[in-house]
Amino acid sequence: MSTTHAVHSLWTQAAEPGSIPTPKIEYAQLSPTLIVLGAAIVGILIEAFLPRRFRYGAQALLTVAALASAFAAVLALGLNGFATDQAQLAAMGAIAVDGPALFLQGTVLLVGLVAVFTFAERRLDPSAHGRPVDSFAAQAAAVPGGQGERDAVKAGFTTTEVFPIALFAIGGMLVFPAANDLLTLFIALEVFSLPLYILCALARRNRLMSQEAAVKYFLLGAFSSAFMLFGIALLYGYAGAVDYASIARVVGNANPTTDPALAGTMGNDVLLLIGGAMVLMGLLFKVGAVPFHMWTPDVYQGAPTPVTGFMAAATKVAAFGALLRLLYVVLPGLRWDWEPVLWGVAVVTMLGGAVVAITQTDIKRLLAYSSIAHAGFILAGVIATSEDGVSSVLFYLLAYSFVTLGAFAVVTLVRDAGGEATHLSKWAGLGRRSPLVAAVFAVFLLAFAGIPLTSGFTGKFAVFKAAAESGAGALVVVGVISSAIAAFFYIRVIVLMFFQEPKADGPSVAVPSPLTMSAIGLGVAVTVVLGVAPQYFLDLAGQASVFVR
Repeated sequence: MSTTHAVHSLWTQAAEPGSIPTPKIEYAQLSPTLIVLGAAIVGILIEAFLPRRFRYGAQALLTVAALASAFAAVLALGLNGFATDQAQLAAMGAIAVDGPALFLQGTVLLVGLVAVFTFAERRLDPSAHGRPVDSFAAQAAAVPGGQGERDAVKAGFTTTEVFPIALFAIGGMLVFPAANDLLTLFIALEVFSLPLYILCALARRNRLMSQEAAVKYFLLGAFSSAFMLFGIALLYGYAGAVDYASIARVVGNANPTTDPALAGTMGNDVLLLIGGAMVLMGLLFKVGAVPFHMWTPDVYQGAPTPVTGFMAAATKVAAFGALLRLLYVVLPGLRWDWEPVLWGVAVVTMLGGAVVAITQTDIKRLLAYSSIAHAGFILAGVIATSEDGVSSVLFYLLAYSFVTLGAFAVVTLVRDAGGEATHLSKWAGLGRRSPLVAAVFAVFLLAFAGIPLTSGFTGKFAVFKAAAESGAGALVVVGVISSAIAAFFYIRVIVLMFFQEPKADGPSVAVPSPLTMSAIGLGVAVTVVLGVAPQYFLDLAGQASVFVR
């Protein structure tokens, strides 16, 4: 009877006029995300109402304009002090507008802008029926190899929907590292994951492999989302709230405001430990850390290469941002519980990625295992649990994302009759046949390896220094050993390109349009600048390393 009375009183409280607060939305602070999602909706209307022949130009122009405008909005927020002393919570506490959020949002927008150039490339494949073609299927709904596909190619169709789909993914990625409650975090996860599953399935060549990659990614992503959602439910049961500050208060043994319906479970440490572990598992899946990495090589290999580059760079940036906020804002009181777990994950991720990459014969799979090893290096900075740790991770993500985008953009250029020539044996002698392309790819490989005067060296030095200063010296030793192992397979590719005879039936290097040239050029420029003169960007990351609580 008392339970019924309690439930009845809760209902009557909720029903009282004025008890539900009117939402207060700070549109200016949320403008980067609103611009991107608004442009995505306009993109869908373009698909519905604009004649097919005008869609490609309209979508590409709209997407570039939206991402550039959103980046300008991030810069404006940063210059107005929201990255430092004006940092605040917006949208009734759901979104944090602070240094790490703005730095990561700016990085995601720049990555998205450069990736869109590779999406829009239409000069690499020979024209089909007199019309230029891009990397994406002529008609996504057509059965691979079927009559519908042949008719779509003959009619010159192009899947211009990839532009609004990419904008939705970027919109989710902007919210993900800024989310300040668990429900917003989960919604952002789904908003950027679902478009990525679709983009992975849209390759023009190797459509069956592309669709297989998308199905694997979707199924494993659904498992990780389910774990995360269950973890969120357990943390709600533990703290009686889903916002980060309230959970952190209960973890820190501050007096919670007890909800009668949750009084029985609140403060139960079992719920906290299991719930925290499950949310952490969902985030580690997104960053591709061992043992949650199984999707990475298959998806990187099967997805259209422009999508692989975008996903490899932007997803890591968004997911590590969310991971940092969860560990530093919500669970700092649990540090002694999660730190040993992350130590183990970081060690097996660094070593596993580096060792397995040696056995790879496909350039995209090799870069996939390389990205797994890099996730381990970045985790070393996360484990530092200091402002230096946060700033080193922010810098590493900026540096890594441009190297990755550039490397995958180069992979799109090396082609034979079947499309991209990704088997390593076909890259033999590439330096003799096309010295410039091979030299550019060598710069990216040296940056991945962490050779001095590249952004990779500065990034690794920063995360290892932060880890060592926080007492994780053993982790740094493992990181250096992993880097040495990884350097072997990067150098092996360089030797293959420059010191082996080219095969008579080897691939050719396609001449790209200014779009892909810009993407590769920006990748090289950022890699060299962050390696030779990184101080300004290290200072910027240092200023942006404080979370609003």
